[in-house]
Amino acid sequence: MPEGHSVHRIARQFDRNIVGREVSASSPQGRFAEGAAVIDGREAIEVRAVGKQMFLAFDGDVWLRVHLGMYGAWDFAGEIEIDPTIASANGRMGQTNQRGTDLDAVYDAAGENSLSSIGAPRKTRVHVRMSEQTRGLEGADDTEWPPPVVGQVRLRLLTAVTSADLRGPTACELQTPDDVQATIAKLGPDPLVDDLAEGEERFVAAVRRKPTPIGLLLMDQSVVSGIGNVYRAELLYRALLDPHTPGKLVPEELVRQLWRDWSRLLVIGVETGQMMTMDDLDPEAYRRAMASRDDRHWVYHRAGLPCRVCGTEIVLEEMAARKLYWCPNCQK
Repeated sequence: MPEGHSVHRIARQFDRNIVGREVSASSPQGRFAEGAAVIDGREAIEVRAVGKQMFLAFDGDVWLRVHLGMYGAWDFAGEIEIDPTIASANGRMGQTNQRGTDLDAVYDAAGENSLSSIGAPRKTRVHVRMSEQTRGLEGADDTEWPPPVVGQVRLRLLTAVTSADLRGPTACELQTPDDVQATIAKLGPDPLVDDLAEGEERFVAAVRRKPTPIGLLLMDQSVVSGIGNVYRAELLYRALLDPHTPGKLVPEELVRQLWRDWSRLLVIGVETGQMMTMDDLDPEAYRRAMASRDDRHWVYHRAGLPCRVCGTEIVLEEMAARKLYWCPNCQK
């Protein structure tokens, strides 16, 4: 499932390439035909990302809410202009948690967003898939415009030079402004949306009043927005916190540390496109980490392997039907 950094990156691409333009909307699959007819011909005027959800506003007070869920993806094609806040003018994207390093783009064989996952830092005719599995779209033809529909496209948004195809979302619906506010009000704080200090207080209060294990609370989007399975495991390890600890028993300062660490890791994820959770890597180690998830995380996806710090075997267990990775020695 796309985590918060992916949705913020997608929203930035909409801001650069769709907002401010009249949009033709269609539902090639047919499942969103009525909604597409409502927004067809309208101008996209604003985009917001909150946690794992994106909201795209059109003139006439019509909003599109999209939650990609487990399998959703946006495919962009045509003239794509990269957001300058996540790429430098020379075609490189620098890491955010290392000093004095500017590395060429590298690609992740596992399919997670790479440094160049959303196109080059210039206008260029490309096909770009934006989801947690970011790879080229098979069957795409760069020479044909509009691009042919490939697969089950729930919604196609088309401007004069750019198209955005939505596949497999959990939610794709139209909302009124009041609906949008009600949806967002149910979500926990997002460090890239909410005031950091106020968000911290909301997060601390929510965690400290619940007997629910902290490993579940971090995945509860009403407690904090944007954290998924990868960030959950990594945040808990970085805090050396047992995932089974009831929220109300986690020391307040440790809860605050979790919020501040999430705020930091989310920014890194947005700027690099990677869920990079290891710090202080030398340039070569950083390049390996960007190219391979196996070198990027402390515990995630490392079941049965020795802990990078203590050597204890990393445990994999089910927690609320999701895979949880943790070190029973470091996190106790």
